[in-house]
Amino acid sequence: MKIGVLASLSGPLEAYGTQTKRGFELGLEYATDGTMEVEGRKVEVVYEDTETDPKVARQKAIGLLEEEQVDFLVGSSSSGDTKAVLPLAEEYKKIMVVEPAVADSITGADWNKYIFRTARNSSQDAAAGAAAIADEGVKIATLAPDYSFGRDGVAAFKTAAEDLGAEIIHEEYADPSATDFTANIQKVIEADPDYLFVIWAGANTPWNQINDMKLQEKGIKISTGAPDIAALKTMKPLVGMEGFTVYYHDLPDNEVNDWLVEKHKEKYDGEVPDLFTPGGMSAAISIVKAIKDNNGSANADELISVMEGMSFNTPKGEMTFRKEDHQALQSLYKIKLKEKEGYDYPVPVLERVLTPEETAPPIQN
Repeated sequence: MKIGVLASLSGPLEAYGTQTKRGFELGLEYATDGTMEVEGRKVEVVYEDTETDPKVARQKAIGLLEEEQVDFLVGSSSSGDTKAVLPLAEEYKKIMVVEPAVADSITGADWNKYIFRTARNSSQDAAAGAAAIADEGVKIATLAPDYSFGRDGVAAFKTAAEDLGAEIIHEEYADPSATDFTANIQKVIEADPDYLFVIWAGANTPWNQINDMKLQEKGIKISTGAPDIAALKTMKPLVGMEGFTVYYHDLPDNEVNDWLVEKHKEKYDGEVPDLFTPGGMSAAISIVKAIKDNNGSANADELISVMEGMSFNTPKGEMTFRKEDHQALQSLYKIKLKEKEGYDYPVPVLERVLTPEETAPPIQN
């Protein structure tokens, strides 16, 4: 059995691709009890670097499907890359497990029946983000990158926040590769919101400039999804911020996460699993369970029936592929950033677990 994994293994999202790869490898080890076999079939994985370029992602996916003849696709780090590949899953009749791309349209307008997603989507993020700050009469501005991840994220957040009585008074979109956010942040200041909700991914974060332009001193509170550890190190000015996170290694309380943290430390010189490591693990676990439940067969049309409604245990607790759109329902975490002795970044501290039912997104396909 062969699995093709597409990930950003270079460029601005390299960290995310690396996290997914590590998690996927550990997930296969966990789900196969170290044998790397499923129902007597050896599992082989081929990794391809999309370079965070949709054209490259599509070319690499075609190579995996035609030359490597993979049974599954997994990926990718970027929503743009992923959307370029989705039609190929249908064309070649292969299951694609989407991880960690989050654009709503992946399980919405661009979805097909061969697509399953272990990653959360923008609407799940939005529900978690809104739960942290939205309320009657609260005025919110948003800042996001100007591509599908950012625009889908803002649209979903706007819906969730307005449902809780808040008002979105300004939407600001920046070049995804920008390093200077001065003009964008100035427009936010002029809008004079109570909160700035930031949606961002990648190494070029806006936190230092948000701090330099003294938004919080101007009465504008900052909220966001707590990112990976490298990006948390740029968020020291945001200690005390209330927001949400997809994952931080000591938030989930379950045996799968305990195993992941221990094994990751063993394998990677004491490093803890990061933001998208558990997603890679969850994708691997879902594939192994589906193959076992289908008696070793990787026939995609059979697997669709097996995987629709399938529940499986992950580092974030139980996930379930919703039958209607194949989106994995899952827990997220309401957190507060706090200083903690021995850490050189603000640590996400759990306020409460946001349940799969609470963060379930609308069906959009």
